[in-house]
Amino acid sequence: MLQEILEPAWAEAFETVLRRCALQPGDTVAVLCESQSRPVLVQLAQLAAARIGARAFTLTLPSVSHPQAPPIRSTGACNALQQLAPVIAALAGCTLVVDCTVEGLMHAPELPAILKGANGTQPRVIYVSNEHPEALARLLPDDATETLVKAHVKRLRGAKAMHVTSAAGSDLRISLQGAAVGGNWGSTTRPGTLTHWPGGIALAFPAAGSVNGTLVLAEGDVNLTFKRYIERPITLTIENDFITGIDGSGVDAELMRSYIAAWSDQAAYAVSHVGYGLNAAARWDSMALYDKRDFNGTELRAFAGNFLYSTGANEVAGRYTLGHFDLPMRNCTVTLDGEAVVNQGVLCE
Repeated sequence: MLQEILEPAWAEAFETVLRRCALQPGDTVAVLCESQSRPVLVQLAQLAAARIGARAFTLTLPSVSHPQAPPIRSTGACNALQQLAPVIAALAGCTLVVDCTVEGLMHAPELPAILKGANGTQPRVIYVSNEHPEALARLLPDDATETLVKAHVKRLRGAKAMHVTSAAGSDLRISLQGAAVGGNWGSTTRPGTLTHWPGGIALAFPAAGSVNGTLVLAEGDVNLTFKRYIERPITLTIENDFITGIDGSGVDAELMRSYIAAWSDQAAYAVSHVGYGLNAAARWDSMALYDKRDFNGTELRAFAGNFLYSTGANEVAGRYTLGHFDLPMRNCTVTLDGEAVVNQGVLCE
C-alpha cells in the first residue's frame, strides 16, 4: 500500500496490540512522539486508545539533530527526551506508553526512570517500530510466538555458552556467563517492562570480554543500518568483544569500514547483543519490497532462524555509543551448550 492513511485494518491492528498489552477503559496512555515521527503511527495509536476507552494524551518532542556526527540509524535509543524531568514524570505516571519515536526508548538513558514509575504506578512501554503500518499489521503478536520466545529465553538464561558456525566460515564463541538475557514477542502485560512491535526474538547482552572468533557475512545477509542485503562477503575478526578486522572486497566491506570508523569511538566496534529470530510470520525478503524510508527492519531482526549480531551500546558491558550495526544472518547454526537451537538457518523444534 502506498498511502499512509487511517486504513481500517491498520486501526484494528493497533487496537489488537494495545488490548494484548492489557489496556483497559479508563487507563492513562501517553502516545510519545517526536517531530520526525511517522504521523500515521501516532494517529493510529491515538485512535486505538480512544476505541478502547483509555484516557490518552500525546507528548511531541523536537527531534534532535547532530550536524557534526555521522547519520544516526538503528540505535534503539531515542535522543529526544534530553533528560527533561517533566516529560519523564509524565510518562512514569501512565499505565501504558505507546512509543512512536523514531528510534524508540529501548536503549534510551531515560528508560529506567520511566519504568520505575511514579505515584504508585509502573508503566508498560510498547515501542511501535518505525515501519510502514502494512508491515505492522502483517506481524501481529500471537500466543504461539509468545510461548516460543519465553521458552527460548529460558534456554538462553540456563546456558553458559553460545557457539555460531556457518558454511561461509563463521566460527564465533560467546560466553553467556553474566549476560543479560531477554526476549520480545510484541506485547507486554507486566508493569515496568518494555516490548516492541513487531516481536519474535531471544537475545543476550554479553558481559565484557565474552565474544571471540570469526563472523562471515555472506551474500544475502543483511546490514540493517544501511538497509542493504550483503552482496559480497565480509569477514569480521572479533577479539574480546571488539571487531579487530573487517576484511572483504567491494562496497559492502568499504561501507562498513567507513561508517564504523566515522564515530572515532572504540565502543562502536564492540558487541552490543546476540540472538536469534523466532517469528514464523516475519520474512527475510521483505526489505526488497519497501522503500528505505518506509522500512525500519524489525521484521528482519525477527525472522525465524536468523542469527542476529549487533555492534554498539551494551549497558551490561558498560559501553555506550551511537554507532550501531544490526546484522541478521542466514544459514547459521547456533548452539547453546552444544545443543542446536538453529540448524543451518532453520529453527529447531
